[in-house]
Amino acid sequence: MPADRSHRATPARRPDGRVPVALFDLDHTLLPLDSDYEWGVFTTRIGWTDAGEFARRNDAFFADYQAGRLDIHAYVAFATEALRRRTPAEAAQAHARFMAEVIEPALRPQARALVAAHQARGERVAIVTATNAFVTAPIARRLGVDDLIAVELERDASGWFTGRIAGVPSFRDGKVERVGQWLAAQGLDWDGAHVTFYSDSTNDLPLLERADVPVATNPGAALRALARARGWRILDLFESPP
Repeated sequence: MPADRSHRATPARRPDGRVPVALFDLDHTLLPLDSDYEWGVFTTRIGWTDAGEFARRNDAFFADYQAGRLDIHAYVAFATEALRRRTPAEAAQAHARFMAEVIEPALRPQARALVAAHQARGERVAIVTATNAFVTAPIARRLGVDDLIAVELERDASGWFTGRIAGVPSFRDGKVERVGQWLAAQGLDWDGAHVTFYSDSTNDLPLLERADVPVATNPGAALRALARARGWRILDLFESPP
């Protein structure tokens, strides 16, 4: 969860008095991969799941996500199934390996530079992702971002994950709601913030349309066409556009 920022200095303001805010999707936006999908592949590789069965179900959910029809609750129950059978110590050890073996090789300097440029201007910066916080919190820290808006996982009386989502999932329209909650925690609201949002996916259309400056980042064909039609900025962060 985002830390208490009440101690922070007064943020930068635009000439119109609004506070500049930069929001970033994570997967295929700041990373050239899908961290949730790759976590599933990784846990199969280390023997946590049956390779054939997990791949079949994981690929089906990934296709649903790309098609804009993902049931986020069903997916989170599936995606955390193997994790929930491990101890917190085993999970932490596995995630450290995941960071070293999968995430670190995928980090690109241009992604960190983009984030750092907004931070250098005194803007409030957050990552907003539909991937759960267990997977993404270490990645956000590695990218130099303190504030993470991610799917929060419910915990049982022992403090371990239940397979259910806690609160509003940061997915599709839920991203708009969660960002509104985060802004309120910063002492801001939508009228007092000037929001730039970077995303690769049409799943993020609700937040792209709510942002003052939507940036289609490494977009797929559908979002690229939409961005061109609407005059949105298109940023190909990792490679040349098609």
